[in-house]
Amino acid sequence: MTILPPFPDPILFVIAALFGAIIGSFLNVVILRLPDDTASIVYPASRCPRCLHPLSWYENIPVISYLFLAGKCRHCREKISLQYPAVELAMALLTVAVVARFGLTFIAFGLFLLLAALLVITVIDIHLQIIPDRISLPGIVAGFLFAVASGFITWQESLLGILGGGGVLWAVAWLYQLLRKQEGMGGGDIKLLAMLGAFLGWQALPFIILASSFSGSIIGLTAIALGKRQAATRIPFGPYLAGAAAVYLFFAPEIQWYFNAYIHGEWP
Repeated sequence: MTILPPFPDPILFVIAALFGAIIGSFLNVVILRLPDDTASIVYPASRCPRCLHPLSWYENIPVISYLFLAGKCRHCREKISLQYPAVELAMALLTVAVVARFGLTFIAFGLFLLLAALLVITVIDIHLQIIPDRISLPGIVAGFLFAVASGFITWQESLLGILGGGGVLWAVAWLYQLLRKQEGMGGGDIKLLAMLGAFLGWQALPFIILASSFSGSIIGLTAIALGKRQAATRIPFGPYLAGAAAVYLFFAPEIQWYFNAYIHGEWP
C-alpha cells in the first residue's frame, strides 16, 4: 500500500472542498431516491422533498443556500433537514482529506468514490436500516478493478478481502442466528464488508471488524442506558463499518505498525 506525499498548494484544497461540496449535494439526491426502485437519481432535477417545487440554481448552492434560506423551503416554508448541509460539508472535508493524503492521483480518485459510497450508505442505513445492493454489489467489482488498475493493493489482497470480508460476517451472522434463533446481522452488512475488503484488502478487515464492533457496542449500550433504545432493537451496523473503514483508509500505515508491534510484543 503506497502513500503518496501531499501537495502543498492551498488553492487546490479549496478547489477540492468546493468539488466535494458539489458532489455532496448530488449525494443528497442519491440518498433520497436510491432506496426507491422506481425513482431516478438524475431526473427530475432537484426539488423540495415536501412541496416538490423545482429548485432554482441559487437555491441549490451547497451549504450557502441552506444558510441563506434559514433552513426553510422558499416556496412552502417547510423546514429543510439539517442532513443536506451536513452531507455536503462531510463530503467537502472527506475530499480535502483524501487529496491531502494521496495527492491528485488515480488512487485518490478511487478512494474518493469509496468515501462517497460510504457516506450514502451511512445515511440510508441510519434512516431505513438497509444497505442498497445497488451500491455494495457494483462496489465489490469496482473495488477489485481499482486494485488491479491502481496498485493501491494487489489483486490477490483485494480478492482475499472480498472472500474474507463476506465470509467472516456471514459466519458471524450464521452463528448468531443458530444460537439466538433470530437474525443479528443483515445481508447488506456482509456485502458491505466484502466491498471494503475489495477496496482496502484483507489486511483492513481485522481493524474494521474490531473497531466497528467496539464503537457500535459502546454507542448501543449508551443509548440503552439513556433509555433512547430498547435492548432488542436492531442497530444499523453499516455506519460503524463505514466509519472504521474511513479511519483505516487514512491511517493504514500507522494502524498496521501498531498491530504488528502488538503481535510481536514490541508495544505494551
